[in-house]
Amino acid sequence: MKLAVIGTGYVGLVSGVCFTLNGNHVICVDKDQEKISKLNRMESPIYEPGIEALIEMNLREGRLSFSADLQDSVRRSDIVILAVGTPSLPNGEADLRYIEGAAAEIGQAMEGYKIIMTKSTVPVGTNEKIRSMIAAHTNHPFDIVSAPEFLREGSAIQDTLHPDRIIIGLDNPALEDTMRELHKGFTDNVFVTDIRSAEMIKYASNAFLATKISFINEIANICEKVGADVTEVAQGMGMDRRIGSSFLQAGIGYGGSCFPKDTNALIQIAGNVDYEFKLLESVVEVNKGQRFMIISKLHESLGSLRGAVIGIWGLAFKPNTDDVREAPAREIVEALVAEGATVKLYDPIAADNFRQQYDHPNLRWCGLPEEAAAGSDAVCLLTDWSVFKDINLHKLAESMRRQVLIDGRNVYSKEQIEGTGLTYHSVGRPQMGGLSGYSADAVGVV
Repeated sequence: MKLAVIGTGYVGLVSGVCFTLNGNHVICVDKDQEKISKLNRMESPIYEPGIEALIEMNLREGRLSFSADLQDSVRRSDIVILAVGTPSLPNGEADLRYIEGAAAEIGQAMEGYKIIMTKSTVPVGTNEKIRSMIAAHTNHPFDIVSAPEFLREGSAIQDTLHPDRIIIGLDNPALEDTMRELHKGFTDNVFVTDIRSAEMIKYASNAFLATKISFINEIANICEKVGADVTEVAQGMGMDRRIGSSFLQAGIGYGGSCFPKDTNALIQIAGNVDYEFKLLESVVEVNKGQRFMIISKLHESLGSLRGAVIGIWGLAFKPNTDDVREAPAREIVEALVAEGATVKLYDPIAADNFRQQYDHPNLRWCGLPEEAAAGSDAVCLLTDWSVFKDINLHKLAESMRRQVLIDGRNVYSKEQIEGTGLTYHSVGRPQMGGLSGYSADAVGVV
């Protein structure tokens, strides 16, 4: 089949590249000519492990191309896939300007029958609006399909090629065979439903996962007060098949381009039909507050932060991505600067993106994690990149001015901390005699 994928962000680029692997010919379209030029040089505009190798292979084999000409790409394709961004408006609703603009252009370009497949995350009822927008610009027949994505940044290729399930929303049953053929080889677990239900499945799925994260963080906060270990609690909970172990890792909360945007959008969707989604409102509130636990633990160890030097390890919202959208690190760093601290920052991939969004004279940009730690009063681990797991903690302690380590992702074990001399704080691990993390006999922890 011949596909045009509109939008070359995470969803569009990864989906387009992966659809070539089952024999389709794909044109990835973006209005940003600089991005298209970069892709034609086989350089990915996003950091995603493995993506550049797949781009190069499929460009050379002639199954993949990149274009800034939407109308020509639509005319040359059988299926047009909408994968443009739907960022949040100030009130939390999804901004549909890019979807609406693309829909109008698609209608203007059509010279025959097309299948329009929406992969962008859109509020319930949006595909019906897309239908009306396209119909306003063409007399040619077309069908609308909702096929929401469920990929995770950092493992997006794996998630696309081997998904847990594929959701297909359609109102023309004759399209089912075509949609199954398009996704052939990815998974046999294809769930076909109506368009509005498919739209809601995406929001409901992300809201539920966000709820699990906020729930385990609330449990972690209680564990610290009662002397339980949240890692043990989560493991025991996860052994129940009704609960499962995924998304039960306590830490400083979720971020990124999906969970914050989609939870707020679903709250607004509910509000638009006069329903108050109290549970999800609490999930968002808990998540926002969880990141400032880092600041509280710094105050506990250092007192005032004015004049303190704080090392930050990790700026991306999760490892294996350069995405800093809604990353907890942003608000944590801003809070430290506001309190008069000097902040030394390190991230193996995301530092440039973070610096483009936020810079300040009190920030020091470091090329190694050890550089961010040297001379610091405390180090705060905010993203669990694998590089941090292999740090020599004894040498780390020797290089610091005051030996405080705040582990916001529970990366380190008791055995790694023992004998280092570090004052160690983790998330939701037992307090013993007022000590956070592990017992005073094992570690000099507070």
